[in-house]
Amino acid sequence: MKKLGFGLMRLPLVDAEDAGSINIPVLEEMVDTFLAKGFTYFDTAWMYCGGKSEEAVKKVLTSRHRRDSFTLTTKLPAYMLKKEEDREWLFNQQLERTGAGYFDYYWLHDVNGESLQTFEALHCFDFILQKKKAGLVKHVGFSYHDGPELLDEVLTKHPEMEYVQLQLNYLDWDSLGVQSRACYEVATKHGKPVIVMEPVKGGTLAKVPAEVEALFEKANPDMSVPSWAIRFAASHENVYMVLSGMSNMEQLLDNTGYMENFVPLTEEEDRMMHMAADMINRTIAIPCTGCSYCTVNCPMNIAIPRYFSLYNAEMQEVPEKGWTPQSGYYDRLTLSFGKASDCLKCGQCEAMCPQHLPIRKYLEIVAEKFEE
Repeated sequence: MKKLGFGLMRLPLVDAEDAGSINIPVLEEMVDTFLAKGFTYFDTAWMYCGGKSEEAVKKVLTSRHRRDSFTLTTKLPAYMLKKEEDREWLFNQQLERTGAGYFDYYWLHDVNGESLQTFEALHCFDFILQKKKAGLVKHVGFSYHDGPELLDEVLTKHPEMEYVQLQLNYLDWDSLGVQSRACYEVATKHGKPVIVMEPVKGGTLAKVPAEVEALFEKANPDMSVPSWAIRFAASHENVYMVLSGMSNMEQLLDNTGYMENFVPLTEEEDRMMHMAADMINRTIAIPCTGCSYCTVNCPMNIAIPRYFSLYNAEMQEVPEKGWTPQSGYYDRLTLSFGKASDCLKCGQCEAMCPQHLPIRKYLEIVAEKFEE
């Protein structure tokens, strides 16, 4: 299987202000082109495109192409589950909405410290295994937005999970907030292949600072800016699939062009990607180096560097992206650490900061961004 998957979350729209107004004729052409070029992996979910993505799958894919000509993933959302009976209802609804007959891959959607409680309480790991045994699912796993420590716990407790879907890109690779590298290494340690989401951060890494664009141009003028981000993700040995949300034919042709005969990054190109991340990070809103001196004596146990990292990532997002994951990461961290708004203004953190940052003021900004 080729290493590029069609992420059906950001699709061509009739009305840019209406996420559910999917342009079906354009999407049909894109799907047909994708398949004609030898790519087969499609990824959807219950809530994508204002809840219309799974229905679009039926219109553009399952009703128009042989079932053995493509592979399809969808996911079980925790927020829709109140009792065990909801699992069966949701699954059957997804079969109906997609018209798939069965799912090649079925994930628990967005496993994190909060949703995990629901999935465990309602025995959802067992549920998707039952669907696999019944032949309605071929492979099981989960998508994940949390830290490496929890991921290690989940995979240790549930070795039956076959795949993990992670946010992974060159900007988040060493991020204190997202921790792409650490999560990838945990999945690899457990022998679980990784499906990559957000390789271009929803378009953020398609619009990089001019100096980064010049760096890429010098390395290979024939490669587009987003191609470097997708190739970075795909070049990791334990990455099984890289998902790209494609909202027009131009993006699809660009992605399939360089992924049709995928060539991993060279060592020199990999170094360049980390250089690019450093260049982008120099434009960040809060110049925190992540030393964590500030957290040593914090009376409220506030995860200051990690909150700053998430805020910086949020500020680097392009406005047209819409939904961004940083607020979710923030909410999950506050389950274990004090919120930014819990700051007592004691000033101990600023006394310890080697960068002499106005941490108390920055925490107010973080709280305003993520807690409203």
